[in-house]
Amino acid sequence: MSLSCLLLTLFIAHIVEPEVLSYPGQTVNLRCAFTDPTGIQLTMITWIYEPKEGERMNIAVFHPSFEPNYPDSPMKGRVSFSPSPPDVASPSIQITNVRMTDEGKYICEYATYPSGNEQGIIYLVMLAKPQNSASIVTVEAGTKPVVVARCESADGRPAAEISWVTTANGNATTLSKLGAGNTVTMSSEYRMVPTPADNGKDISCVVAHRTQVKPESFPLKLAVQYAPQVTIVGYDNNWYMGRTNVVLTCQATGNPIPDSVLWKTMSGELPDTVVISSKELKVLKVGDAVNTTFVCEVKNRIGIGRAQVTAIVREPSVNPSNAGVVAGAVIGSLLALLLVAALIAVLVTRSRRQQQGYRANGASDMKTRIFGGGKKASKNGTGGGAGSVGGGNNNSPIYVYNEGSSHLGIGEKNNHHQPLTMGGRPEVVTTTPTAQDILLSNELDDMERRKFDELEEEERYDHFGGGGPILQLRPPHDQDIISDYLDDDMESQRDGSVISRTAVYV
Repeated sequence: MSLSCLLLTLFIAHIVEPEVLSYPGQTVNLRCAFTDPTGIQLTMITWIYEPKEGERMNIAVFHPSFEPNYPDSPMKGRVSFSPSPPDVASPSIQITNVRMTDEGKYICEYATYPSGNEQGIIYLVMLAKPQNSASIVTVEAGTKPVVVARCESADGRPAAEISWVTTANGNATTLSKLGAGNTVTMSSEYRMVPTPADNGKDISCVVAHRTQVKPESFPLKLAVQYAPQVTIVGYDNNWYMGRTNVVLTCQATGNPIPDSVLWKTMSGELPDTVVISSKELKVLKVGDAVNTTFVCEVKNRIGIGRAQVTAIVREPSVNPSNAGVVAGAVIGSLLALLLVAALIAVLVTRSRRQQQGYRANGASDMKTRIFGGGKKASKNGTGGGAGSVGGGNNNSPIYVYNEGSSHLGIGEKNNHHQPLTMGGRPEVVTTTPTAQDILLSNELDDMERRKFDELEEEERYDHFGGGGPILQLRPPHDQDIISDYLDDDMESQRDGSVISRTAVYV
């Protein structure tokens, strides 16, 4: 069956081709056949047309005894039996130059004997391929819903189906309108509240129709006009005194495209160190004059957009490389100072220890050494210190040694030296401190007492279990204080005598 000649066969006893499709201007064949006429007498065939709206009408009648007849109808002159003369068992008809108004129900009715009337029904569907189109409606950004796109399927038969595909937030309304020749025009509008963000979004109108192999799509882009939206880039919050060639850029978007850019400050005038080049503002050298707020104004047909940035001028920051050198120098200096301080502390400590045991007299080489006996007296009453000459008083002798000579002398607090020689060797003569010497020790000044008390424990004689006397150097200020030193470390004995626990230098 071709599009130029559509043939429909209707089978009585419910074997029927229910529908025939045709376009305006074509020729269609509506075929009717009686499948089993055995035992039945076919007397007459009548074709009846029943439009969607209106009354039924006969369009073709055939009786085997008469010629075919075509009553008055919209199809008269265009309808005929095929073949001609018709076959009573297959009385098909043909309609030429079909119109959209020819669409409807066609009934093939048999008058039989003795069964009575039999009929079959065929539907003629007229198709009209629509003219489809879609367009964008340019709108301004606002707060109320407006039509942003339209889609139309004109003069189609049957009515087309229109749908929208988009990410924009809106909805569609569709209307139908009956056109010429029983065609239908479908119109759809997409409505939404337009925003600047919607400008350029994709939206597609999709038209589906029976005459099309597949739906037809119309891709579009929304067109929303809005005033310029402006931003300023380039400020890094590090504008320091003396910095050169810093640039601010005025970036703007808008529909239509912005046509002017204006730079200014909140005070109105731009500093002399600023150069303007279209959307760029260049600061040749940062100084106090650019410690201000810069404003960029952009215009288009819809309106004006503005943006501003406040520049804060700072003091120059320390170069990280120089900072490392300075930090290294400072740390090195501190370490050197600490090393020197430690060395000085060691030397001072050593010197103090030597001065506690020995203090030289710049005017004399004489050193006076006083040896003390042990804390405990021996059973025979003599001191335990080596070098002491037997005496029954447990008191330590006083020795005076002259470094300039090779003999050992005996000294008392009055500084009387009595060197003796026996057999070519220096002899030692002991002198027992008197009660006056002991009493004079109470008059020892506080400074000398503190120095004496600061002696380290290991230098005291009472840390030794025995052995010879301990030698300590004492300042040779005056021999008169010998007894004072003795008294500071004297210990009374049960027999009434007093002995020294520590040797003292004077």
